[in-house]
Formats: sequence, C-alpha cells, structure tokens
Amino acid sequence: MEAVLSEKMQNLHALFRSLGRVAVAYSGGVDSAFLLKAAHDALGSENVLALTAVSASMPAYVRAAAEELARQIGAPLMWIESHEDQDERYLANPANRCYFCKTNVYDELIPAAEQAGFSYLADGTNADDADDYRPGRRAAREHGVRSPLQELGFTKAEIRQASHELGLANWDAPAAPCLSSRIPYGTRITPEILDQIARAELALRTRGFREVRVRHHDKVARIEVPPADFDRLLDQRTEIVAALREAGYQYISLDLTGLRSGSLNEVLLVHGRGQAA
Repeated sequence: MEAVLSEKMQNLHALFRSLGRVAVAYSGGVDSAFLLKAAHDALGSENVLALTAVSASMPAYVRAAAEELARQIGAPLMWIESHEDQDERYLANPANRCYFCKTNVYDELIPAAEQAGFSYLADGTNADDADDYRPGRRAAREHGVRSPLQELGFTKAEIRQASHELGLANWDAPAAPCLSSRIPYGTRITPEILDQIARAELALRTRGFREVRVRHHDKVARIEVPPADFDRLLDQRTEIVAALREAGYQYISLDLTGLRSGSLNEVLLVHGRGQAA
C-alpha cells in the first residue's frame, strides 16, 4: 500500500477508535463496504453495526449482495424499513428528492443505532462526492452523520485500491445508485415504475452488462451502457427489446452518449441548479 494511502488507513482506524462504537449506514456499495471493513478491523464486531435501509428503490440483487458481503466482513447487519415511499415530498420527485429520501432514512437509522447502543452513525461519502450534485448531504449534516472517508480525504480511487488490498469482493463494482435516480425529476415515483426499472435492468445484467442504467421516460426505456458495450448490446438487440417490452416498455432506445453517473442531473446543470449540496 502506498505511503499516503497507508497513512490515511492509520488515521481512519484511529478515528474509529476515538469514537469507540460505530454504526455504519451500509448499502453494500464500494464506499460503505470499505467503511464497514475498516470499522470492523479497528473496533471488532462487537463495536460495529451495519444498518441497511430497505425500500422499493433497492433492488433485490443489491440487497442479497450487501448481505453476503457483510457476512464475509464479519459485521452484524440489521435491516431497517425506511418509509420515503410514504412521503409526498419524495414521491413528487423534485430536484432535491434525495434530501427527502435521506431525511426519512436517517430518521429510521439513527434511533435504531441508538437503541442498539451506538452513538455515532457514519456514511460512506468520499472526497470526490463534493464535486457531484448530492442534496442528500444536507440531510446527513442535519442529522449529525459522520463521513470519515470525506473527513480524511479518501478519493474513490484510493477506496477501490484499499478495498482490493483488503480482499473485498466488490472493490471494482460499478456504482449502484437507488432506482429512483432513473426517473426524470417531476415524474411521480411509484412502486410500479421502480419494479419496471428493476426488471429491465436485471434483464440486461443477466445478459452480461455489468454497468448499465435504464432511464425511465414513460413508455420509453433509454439504455445507458459504456460505449465499449454498444456492439455487444446491438448484437443482442432482438432479445433485449423483447425482455424490456416484457418489463413494460414500448420503445427501447440506446443513449449514444454512453453511461454516465447522474445523467438526469444534466437538465439541472443547464439551469444552474447542479451545484453539490
């Protein structure tokens, strides 16, 4: 491990030891899994708790992978039902939807952590996230959630490198944001739409597309994959069209720009609303 990264790891372990007992807001993604592993290494399983918010916006395959990874790390895991799907502010899907989602999530996770004897809740926000539009960060600040990776300057590349060296199976996993991020702002979020997106993306994943988004535009599915996968996707065009029509889409399109994180935020940037929050 490089000297700079090694020093950051030492600082991270020291930070955890100063906190004593830590609950981790755990999604099973690269960042939160690394955070959980580091906390477990520093404090032991009796002083660490993984808390995962479960709702319709979390695909079943993501939940299963998160459970298995927590088992491999050796950290206890607790599933907490979140209730953003009962919040009209979230369901209306405004540009700051993530703020209302995270507010609901932390309203559930923090009492669960406290009841289990944990005074601190930490999330996996990293140093690179400051450059993205993330209204959910406001909810984290309001709830006193700690972000050790951001506090200590861990970049995404460093997290992946350290995760690889620690033997975490998901060190190179693509980002897996919640399914609500596939729905254009202003389109109401419903369980039916979330299920439709989940079924469409699963159909593509089972065909070998590891990095994929299906953006929901009413009857249109806009597929985003890396440009390197275009030919392979078009080779399976007939099967993919059939699968996505079975999921409920009438028209199937390929976004020629290719996969990019937060593509539905591009409209916010046009109107000057895409600053990180």
